[in-house]
Amino acid sequence: MNILAGAGASSYSGIILIVVMIVAMYFLMIRPQRKQQQKHQSTLSQLQKGDHVITIGRLHGVVDEINREAGTVTLDCDGIYLVFDLNAIATVNQKNCRAGNGQ
Repeated sequence: MNILAGAGASSYSGIILIVVMIVAMYFLMIRPQRKQQQKHQSTLSQLQKGDHVITIGRLHGVVDEINREAGTVTLDCDGIYLVFDLNAIATVNQKNCRAGNGQ
């Protein structure tokens, strides 16, 4: 009788261990990645003409045009205009200051 009770307890502990591992994986991997994606989407939605950006290919440029319907952005890279997918923008280095700083 005790042997069967011990086997039942070990199967429950195995199931509990798997559930704990899934919960830990959610909080350590999935949740931070989701927060990072939301932050990136927020950055892209606030992108404006004149912002200094870096693409995922490490190309530095200034936003010249944004086409949100097509999901593209045109960058001015020292007089060379390149069109990228909007998701290719990795970071925004410097926001465009439109508060009259002489530019």
